[in-house]
Amino acid sequence: MFDVIVAGGGPTGVMLAGELRLHGVRVLVLEKETEPTKVVRSLGLHARSAEVMDQRGLLDRFLAHGRQFPLGGFFAGISKPQPDRLDTAHPYVLSIPQTITDRLLAEHAVEVGAEIRRGCELVGLSQDDHGVTVELADGTQSRARYLVGCDGGRSTVRKLLGVGFPGEPSTVETLLGEMEVAVSPETLTAANAEIRKTQLRFGTMPLGDGAYRVVVPAEGVAEDRTVPPTFEEFKQQLRATAGTDFGVHSPRWLSRFGDATRQAERYRVGRVLLAGDAAHIHPPTGGQGLNLGIQDAFNLGWKLAAEVNGWAPAGLLDSYHTERHPVAASVLDNTRAQMHLLSLDPGAQAVRRLVAELMDFDEVNRYLTEKITAISVRYDFGEGHDLLGRRLRDMRLKRGRLYERMHAGRGLLLDQTGRLSVAGWADRVDHLVDVSEELDVPAVLLRPDGHVAWAGDDQWELLDRLPRWFGAAAG
Repeated sequence: MFDVIVAGGGPTGVMLAGELRLHGVRVLVLEKETEPTKVVRSLGLHARSAEVMDQRGLLDRFLAHGRQFPLGGFFAGISKPQPDRLDTAHPYVLSIPQTITDRLLAEHAVEVGAEIRRGCELVGLSQDDHGVTVELADGTQSRARYLVGCDGGRSTVRKLLGVGFPGEPSTVETLLGEMEVAVSPETLTAANAEIRKTQLRFGTMPLGDGAYRVVVPAEGVAEDRTVPPTFEEFKQQLRATAGTDFGVHSPRWLSRFGDATRQAERYRVGRVLLAGDAAHIHPPTGGQGLNLGIQDAFNLGWKLAAEVNGWAPAGLLDSYHTERHPVAASVLDNTRAQMHLLSLDPGAQAVRRLVAELMDFDEVNRYLTEKITAISVRYDFGEGHDLLGRRLRDMRLKRGRLYERMHAGRGLLLDQTGRLSVAGWADRVDHLVDVSEELDVPAVLLRPDGHVAWAGDDQWELLDRLPRWFGAAAG
């Protein structure tokens, strides 16, 4: 029997598998597709996701395959310069196709011991006090102590659980694909600039190998978006939007997406949890979807591992829903707002112009940038220091960097006083005595996801906080 079965081998699922394996949890990933998808829905990692990869020692792998770009222009495509002095050591968006992100995360999960089985579709589940039994389409069964549904917006796990998925259906639809064009790059660039003056849901982007990523509004909303558009439909919409189809040919893949916005009412039902698109769907404005799922997995992994390994304090696993549900709700709201600002309706365009003016104020620009990149996320840990509940950015220490000391996925006490102790929790929390000119508190206790659980210099306060996140002291 496995400790955890993860349904879905996309970025959220394999990220979670890797996190669980850091703690010795036996993990099986079930993916219904026999081969990795060629469809590239996401094109980048935002600052918080770059931090996540850095905290686990994976960032260099991603940097080798991506390009760094400034953070301006991600809120509804309103072009503004990147704010100065963002609170992150990674003030960029890393442009990298989702297919590569998926591959790198899957390779890491396998390296640390996760098992990934392709061509395995989950069609049924039942749970009892001791575990979850899943039924596969081929009639076989597997059992684990816990199941996590990371199986996308049409999640079978969520439907089998009967969890509500309230929200709004799609009202507009967009076609997306990769293909070659018959016109010169200069012609396409000029047309792109002209058309986007009025139609912000149109765009072309060179992929560097003779092909282009093309986005164009659909004529209406398809009854079944799992059915890709035909190439003729794609060309017809290009002609309707741009007046020409640019001689597109040799399509690699075609897809469609809508602006449906929904969120699961609960992220946990007994021994079954939901993460990523299985828990929330929203328009792709701002490029937040893949990042949100990866960060769900980062929050859940160590908590579920603590439950499996027997040291989780009461309520720790439930804090996954408590913390991540509001974060996703905020993303749903900002994508709703962005879709409104992309509308051609005169009223929406008037609001867009007003928002663009407001973004000339650095504080407004910074606020929206930090919201899109998730570096402003703060969990509610109660009253305390201003850092409490926030993630701590990477910083230089006297000996190396902070994130270099977090690769194992354990808690960390960064102690600039040398007087504190985590005796009794040393199997779960590392004690790092070092100093940083960038940290203006004597010491911080970091959870495995890098969020500040305590700040100060009082040993008794620390002893009061350790059990909340790391369970009872070892005997």
